[in-house]
Amino acid sequence: MQLIPMEKRTLGKSGIEISRLALGCATFGREIDEKCSREIMEYALEKGITLFDTAESYGGGQARAYRKRVFGIDDIRETTGENHSSEKIIGRWLKNTGLRKQTILQTKISRNFTKTHLVEALNASLERLQTDVIDVYLFHSYDPAVSLEESLEAMDFVVKAGKVRVAGCSNFSLAQLREALEISQNRGLARLEVIQPIYNLAYPEIENDLLPFCRKEQIAAVTYSPLGAGFLSGKYSPDRNLFPKGTRFDVMPDHADEYFSETNFELVEHLRQKADRSGIPMTRLAMNWVLRNPEVTSVLVGARTTAHLDNALAALQMPDAWPEVMTT
Repeated sequence: MQLIPMEKRTLGKSGIEISRLALGCATFGREIDEKCSREIMEYALEKGITLFDTAESYGGGQARAYRKRVFGIDDIRETTGENHSSEKIIGRWLKNTGLRKQTILQTKISRNFTKTHLVEALNASLERLQTDVIDVYLFHSYDPAVSLEESLEAMDFVVKAGKVRVAGCSNFSLAQLREALEISQNRGLARLEVIQPIYNLAYPEIENDLLPFCRKEQIAAVTYSPLGAGFLSGKYSPDRNLFPKGTRFDVMPDHADEYFSETNFELVEHLRQKADRSGIPMTRLAMNWVLRNPEVTSVLVGARTTAHLDNALAALQMPDAWPEVMTT
């Protein structure tokens, strides 16, 4: 497969290079089926996107169970009820295509970061992904039930064992990341080289503290949800009973709790007006807003169709569309 060159960025001090855009694979088996997932992976790789992001918790089965447990909704909205479907679909695709060397795999452990459980969780992810090493392994979120020192010791063990190339975290606060770096330095443990925070027009907070800290400490910031789980596309109304079928909010309704506010709907209206004036789609403007920040190492793009990737690629190639400051 011939890859189209794309700007590369380095993951912290690791020396590992990743593409400026990355493929978020949470939709695999949840919003889209395996055939569509394979088409999207092949298209992404052809366009030069090499970092594929997944997690042990991403699966149609888990989404269905979560919706039933939290919302009391017992129906079928996912394309499969398979647990861990994202990792499994990627693993089957890699085995069938032989494209493992062309990809950078990033996955996550959900909780319980003890050495025993982390090793078990990592081995399970390795089996599902059908590989012998994870390029980037992240704590999915901070786990207060396990001390950070113990968590870092567990991560250090798998890095030194050669099963993980780079350690990192997702959804850590600045204080948690700073503490992790201090522990690693004092104990001689593997350093967290990457953090995965949310960052978009509706959630710009990391500009004030986390991103400057990452720049100073040479931590890669691989941000996610540039379109606010689709909220910034303008397709949602405040009525939670009118979610478009098959969308992220339809499958995982708790996203509305994160984004639905009077301020955010005003922001979407401003974005719509800017799109009308410029002739540039709202989604492309929102994506360009994230990509224009040089402190963002790479941007995770979720996709249900190849057109969603085309939007991100177009946003990457266009000049900065934001000479003004976006306010509500």
